[in-house]
Amino acid sequence: MRQNKAFPPLRPQPEPEPAPPPSRLEVMQQRLHSFFTRFRNVFLICAGIFITLSAFLLYDVTRQQPPRITQRDINRAVERALAEAKPKPYFASQVYEAIRPSLVRVRATIPKAGEKPETGIGAGVVLDDRGTILTSLHVVRDAAPVHVTFADGTESEAEVIVKQPENDLAVLRPRIIPDDLVPATLAGSAGLSVGDEVVAVGNPFGISNSLSAGVISGLGRNIRSPRSGITLTNLIQFDAAVNPGNSGGPLLNHDGEVVGIVTALLNPTENDFFIGIGFAVPIETAAAAAGTPPY
Repeated sequence: MRQNKAFPPLRPQPEPEPAPPPSRLEVMQQRLHSFFTRFRNVFLICAGIFITLSAFLLYDVTRQQPPRITQRDINRAVERALAEAKPKPYFASQVYEAIRPSLVRVRATIPKAGEKPETGIGAGVVLDDRGTILTSLHVVRDAAPVHVTFADGTESEAEVIVKQPENDLAVLRPRIIPDDLVPATLAGSAGLSVGDEVVAVGNPFGISNSLSAGVISGLGRNIRSPRSGITLTNLIQFDAAVNPGNSGGPLLNHDGEVVGIVTALLNPTENDFFIGIGFAVPIETAAAAAGTPPY
């Protein structure tokens, strides 16, 4: 029978040496690792923001900067804009274009006993599509015959159908009327004020369709006519230049509407030329002479 052999005795194992304490560096690393692990998502977000801001800053630094605008550049741009801008038409040119088709040149032949007939030139304005013309009485007084020339060049003999000495007004009826006759637009003088811009159009010294601009310098004026000795009342005073040949022509407001009929100029001397004061009969009075409804 086989005998069992005894096991050799177990030798006691030495105690394991305790692990040395971690160094300060290792402790710091562990703490940093723990902190980073805990706040990892926050670090990632901050890193993304930092990278994005850095990219924008780099782009702003490297991109081409626009040229700096100086005061000289601004001045040049303004000057160029002003030079290229189309100027607004002066109001008088627009007024003239509005009244031009309605203007009439009036030529009066005044017979003289034993002398050569005298010719007077004045102006007139067409009131309606029948060709009724309004002018000043002193232009056609004692005239035989009276001839008118319309804006299109049509000439016609005209008859004086109304005489109103108290307002120095006359109404003419031409024998021939142009096909494209354009009556003037009338406007009451009640809305006028001293200082308003006005335009007078006529034939001063025989120069056809001449325009002068000025302002209203007075309203409700009364003057004694040196020709007839009659006192004309409630006149419009203005400073647009008028001379012999303007009489009977229209006085117009800023919109090209007839507000009066030029009747006289004031000159303290015996000379019959303009020195700064003209007068017109209000269109309400003038239109009434032609039987036209008031405006």
